[in-house]
Amino acid sequence: MAITVFALLLWSNIGIAQTRKLDSLRDEINRYGKRDTVRVEKIMAYVVASANENTSLLLPYLKEMISISKELRFKNGLQSGFVTAQLYYSDRGDFEQAMRYADSAFASLKTDTGKKVNIKKAYLHHNVGGDYLKMGDYVKSLSHYTQAAALLERYQPETLSSIYSGIALVYEKMLQPKKAIEYDKKAIAFAEKYGNKNAIAKRRLNYILKLSNMGEFNEVKRELDQIEPLIREVDASFTWFIFYQSRGYLLLHQKKYEGAISSFTKAKEYAKASDDKYQYLTILDPLCKILIETGRLDEAKLYIDTLLIKGDVYQMKFARLYGYSNGAELYAKKGDYKMANEYLLHKMNLADSISSEETKEKIAMMEARFKVQGKDNEIKMLQDDKKIQQLSMRQKNTLNIILIGGSIALLIILSLSYRNYRSKQKLQQQRIMELETEKQLAATEAVLKGEEQERARLAKDLHDGLGGMLSGIKHSFTNMKENLIMTPDNARAFERGIDLLDGSIKEMRRVAHNMMPEILMQFGLDTALREFCIALDRNGPLEVTYQSMDMDTVTLPQSISVTAYRVVQELANNALKHSNAKNLLVQVNASAEEKLLHLTVEDDGKGFEPMALEQSTGLGWKSIHNRIELIKGRLDVNSALGKGTSVLIEIPLT
Repeated sequence: MAITVFALLLWSNIGIAQTRKLDSLRDEINRYGKRDTVRVEKIMAYVVASANENTSLLLPYLKEMISISKELRFKNGLQSGFVTAQLYYSDRGDFEQAMRYADSAFASLKTDTGKKVNIKKAYLHHNVGGDYLKMGDYVKSLSHYTQAAALLERYQPETLSSIYSGIALVYEKMLQPKKAIEYDKKAIAFAEKYGNKNAIAKRRLNYILKLSNMGEFNEVKRELDQIEPLIREVDASFTWFIFYQSRGYLLLHQKKYEGAISSFTKAKEYAKASDDKYQYLTILDPLCKILIETGRLDEAKLYIDTLLIKGDVYQMKFARLYGYSNGAELYAKKGDYKMANEYLLHKMNLADSISSEETKEKIAMMEARFKVQGKDNEIKMLQDDKKIQQLSMRQKNTLNIILIGGSIALLIILSLSYRNYRSKQKLQQQRIMELETEKQLAATEAVLKGEEQERARLAKDLHDGLGGMLSGIKHSFTNMKENLIMTPDNARAFERGIDLLDGSIKEMRRVAHNMMPEILMQFGLDTALREFCIALDRNGPLEVTYQSMDMDTVTLPQSISVTAYRVVQELANNALKHSNAKNLLVQVNASAEEKLLHLTVEDDGKGFEPMALEQSTGLGWKSIHNRIELIKGRLDVNSALGKGTSVLIEIPLT
């Protein structure tokens, strides 16, 4: 929250003493009755002072601030109001409202230039990037973080370490640890460049945590030895906690159990001193495990009871899960299998409960993402007062409208009669077109089915027929070699011939696999696409990322699986051949509730004008359109010269 509060301080036009009470600031607002810029500034002072108080009293003042600023066309007040509203709703998890206000803030900042305005834009991009990260939309999160970094690099580079740390977190969520480490190092470099010791300590500790998660313990040891003097200089409970936690895991990896117990115990004491309940309960889990492993069961039992009791008091289910898990291990170690089984049952029931809650949370986040994608601009939404005035004027003119309506009633009746006649003609024409379309679809379906059947037949003939023959020839040549006496030159020529035969067999099998991949038939679309992307990433110039979600919640018909695989295959080949792209993203998402399969294929290549597809004579795009149209899917292509290409596909599962 520190970066957003700092941004708010930049936007306020008056000096605010941090020790002033919120009640005093509200009294000032209430005593000042005029709706002018002075009142807006007083409200802004209250907004800044209460930013970290999470108070529900803030919202009415915030709405009043926006309303007055709109009336007066006070741009600075309007910008500050929109940005603060974005933060307000974001902190409460209402991402749909937060994004509406973010749109309004971006629109109000768009036409302004200068250092202060660009810094505001940077912080807004940072906050929106954080929201998309929480919603799981990592591509958009990365886009906003990158725009924030570009602005701050020019106007306020001393704060870039926080932005790069956010980007590192996005890549960590995307399961790209190398990229996450790269941006952690950038965050460290900028923190060190500007000498902020607190920032340096935090960024380097983030880096150490990622190294530990990756199992790079040699690097963890080196980093911990280097950072210890800085940790002592900063001397903050949070940094000490992370330091001793990381050292504990290092010593645990080295099987230095006493040292690990000592480090985890120190981390626990720092968490307790700072009254950080989450940290305190988190560190008890590894501490319990080592104590059980080393036979110090009585000490472990005390911490297990703490996890269960305080986890219940603080409503932290993960702590109780740790408690039941360690309790089961402790009683198993004692040989009391009845109690061990009882703890294990508690653990399983609680794990099911947590899993159910996490599923609900994921669904809620997905719903928020889809709502945000379809949001309207808040600038229009916040013009309700003007609409009310217009409605009042309409009511005053109602009588005039009725009189005029009576005079044109006859014309309307005649018009309706004519329209009815025209509608019948259109319906007949439309029915004719539908029949022609159905006929074309039937023909296309027959062609595509025949194509897939022919692919399958050829693949089988190649693999079972020609493949078997070639393998037999190779076996015969190998046996022949053992019974022949050849000169060295003839032996080398013979070996080269067998090598060429091996290459031919492999190439034949690759062609047969591409024509009808067995993995698609045996293991389904998700596994087939994942293997296809891994092979493309491994063998080609593209760096390919594959992401899937909820594919295990639906059962796909074979026709849809084959169509989806062929379409992704064709789009990936297009990107490889024509786009000069460096990165390719393939996403697959199945929604059992909406009964839809979502496919996304994006590249960062040279792009093209979408209108060019209409004049395209290539068979690739026509094949893709025909396949998608046949299964009643929807295809959306977004591209521009120099900006890459994104293809979005929706396929109904009914």
